[in-house]
Amino acid sequence: MGVEEHGEVMGRKPATYADLEALPENVVGELIAGELYVSPRPAVPHAVAGTRLGGELSVRFDRGSGGPGGWIILFEPELHFGEDVLVPDCAGWRRERMSKPPRTAAITLAPDWVCEVLSPSTSALDRAAKLPVYAREGVRYVWFVDPVARILEVLRLEGARYTLLVTHTGKALVRAEPFEAIELDLAFLWGEE
Repeated sequence: MGVEEHGEVMGRKPATYADLEALPENVVGELIAGELYVSPRPAVPHAVAGTRLGGELSVRFDRGSGGPGGWIILFEPELHFGEDVLVPDCAGWRRERMSKPPRTAAITLAPDWVCEVLSPSTSALDRAAKLPVYAREGVRYVWFVDPVARILEVLRLEGARYTLLVTHTGKALVRAEPFEAIELDLAFLWGEE
């Protein structure tokens, strides 16, 4: 099987979904362009940022408590786009496109928004391999969250490419598309509340 782990390709045979299923539970596997990418489970700063961001958005946009509602927010959904299988840290669908979560193991409808929480072992995968797939599938917004550098990058799909709209840093209260209806407390995301 073709395996990419931390940037090294081993072998050339196209990977399959069976290769994903054979992985141990302590890793995250993804298939992109016939390559199997294997990443370790996230470290604590990564988990804190992803959990807190997803939780804030879920309460305010999925549940509609203290926010406008109108979204479905999921943690680590398995997305199937043809032969590609991606697992973003968080993803969201506007309810007019997906009224309720499917009762399947994977989702084939592209999200309206994804968030990738960056780590040293996944940054290149998230930026170089996954971003073009998200663009191809029409994911309108991509956020990159770097909990170590304390950076939130907001990208919007313009045609076939992403444009960086804004980079937020530090401990500010920010508004970020497509969730600009609320303020996000970056210090809370970084675990510095």
